Amino acid sequence: MTAVRILLCDDHAVVRAGLLALLGSEPDIEVVGEAGSGEEAVAMAAKLTPDVVLMDLQLGPGIDGVEATRSIATPQVHVLVLTTYDTDADITRAIEAGATGYLLKAERPEELFAAIRAAAQGRTALSAPVASRVLHHMRGTGRPSLTERERDILGQLARGLGNREIARALFISEATVKTHLGRIYAKLGVDTRAGAVSVAKEQRLLP
Repeated sequence: MTAVRILLCDDHAVVRAGLLALLGSEPDIEVVGEAGSGEEAVAMAAKLTPDVVLMDLQLGPGIDGVEATRSIATPQVHVLVLTTYDTDADITRAIEAGATGYLLKAERPEELFAAIRAAAQGRTALSAPVASRVLHHMRGTGRPSLTERERDILGQLARGLGNREIARALFISEATVKTHLGRIYAKLGVDTRAGAVSVAKEQRLLP
């Protein structure tokens, strides 16, 4: 049996050590390298040509996991994202960058092993919550439809402006701002300004 060759990329040494110990328990999985940054992962992937790169998204200074994935992913080298983040924006960016799979660190070891073996064969491996979000988007219900004016107001909210300041900036009345805010809250399923900005950033709705 040929072992699946793995390159680990995580900027936390303790996490890498834990993964190394965990994967070492599987006879058909071999860790051939460890990278602590996106740049290091890109260089090591080119040198080692592993079957699968286990990629964290949030790395230290330099390129993040998505950019590293974009540079690494090929028909021969598959990238399996392993992260704590499951926002729509992160999932979309990773998949668009070429990631074969997207797994959450909260998964059981057996799920990780299965995902690695699937990724090595070029098959998609997604955590259940991630698969649900992807399906949600494919059905066209994951991204609220906002008008151009609503997007403008969201942009001003993200800058921390109050209703009066937004009204001045967009040359509309405060009453109009309040009306638009009510519609924005309803579409995003929130009831606060902070909640609206958070969801808008997650779903990349900001202008």
